[in-house]
Amino acid sequence: MTQTTIELEKALIQRHKGALLIDVRTPAEFAEETIPGALNVPIFSNEERARIGTLYKQQGKAVARKVGIELVSPRIPQLLEQIEAAQRDCPGPVIVFCWRGGMRSLAITSFLNLAGIYARQLVGGHKAFRRHVRSYFENQQWPPLYVLRGLTGVGKTRVLHELQQRDYPVIDLEGLANHRGSAFGGLGLQPQPGQKRFEARLWDRLEQLRETDYLVTEGESLHIGRLQLPKRFHQAMQVETSLWLKASLQLRTQIILEDYPALDQLREQFEKPLLALKERLGKQKVGELLKLLQQGQWAELVRELMVHYYDPLYLHTLPEQRLEIELDPFEQGCLRVAAALDSLTQREL
Repeated sequence: MTQTTIELEKALIQRHKGALLIDVRTPAEFAEETIPGALNVPIFSNEERARIGTLYKQQGKAVARKVGIELVSPRIPQLLEQIEAAQRDCPGPVIVFCWRGGMRSLAITSFLNLAGIYARQLVGGHKAFRRHVRSYFENQQWPPLYVLRGLTGVGKTRVLHELQQRDYPVIDLEGLANHRGSAFGGLGLQPQPGQKRFEARLWDRLEQLRETDYLVTEGESLHIGRLQLPKRFHQAMQVETSLWLKASLQLRTQIILEDYPALDQLREQFEKPLLALKERLGKQKVGELLKLLQQGQWAELVRELMVHYYDPLYLHTLPEQRLEIELDPFEQGCLRVAAALDSLTQREL
């Protein structure tokens, strides 16, 4: 008899080999968290699932199941066609999951197999994957981390991207969190993912690099916007080698202005973060900054923020043990960072 279920460990191995993961939960559940790379083929809409949940509580399992069948039955051919179309681009095995490996994933797995598309249901569903991610960050040992640090605007993220293009094992935490990591770091960007989805993204990237001898990332506080780094991973960043990147105030201002395009369209969004600085900078200084904002004097505003707010904040955390690297001019600076990493890894690994 053909095996129609699969344990998480084996499913993750198949994922690396190109399996097609199908998440049949609602769009809302999928948006909050999923297994990275999974395709959402919802068996119920958000409203339908809420309705069925209410029926389950008020009238019992039998009534809820009957209504569920009535809702889904007309859509079964369409759902199967959607999965079949996705399989053309991802010809590996099909693995279906819902929240706990219950009726939703069982139903779609059964219909796929009846239609001649071999599929297996993930035992334990997404809940098993979530336990796996939590355990990973509680128990995993990572290879040595080389952490890029420096004052605001020095271009740490840009350097990471340059290194990644050269195939260095980079973890772009701000990219995974969809946030630049400062008080103004979310301006002009799409909303951040949920905490669980962020952790899954970070797990996925670390898994991609699990065979590397070291990792390169950017120094971050425990929080990136409203998201929190897994504590053990953040702690590992604090004890590893720091590369302190240096650049002139002029270059740093230029980088900030380039990283925040269409600033005039974001003017109103800057006011709230500026007002939040009153406790640290005082009412008078914040008033001066607001005036620069209203006048659209962006270069001056950026310089003032760096000199009076960001630089004192980051210099306070300057690591005692660090390798200092001059980034100006930027292209040559990136080459110097790469050379420093090559030297460090050859000596220490």
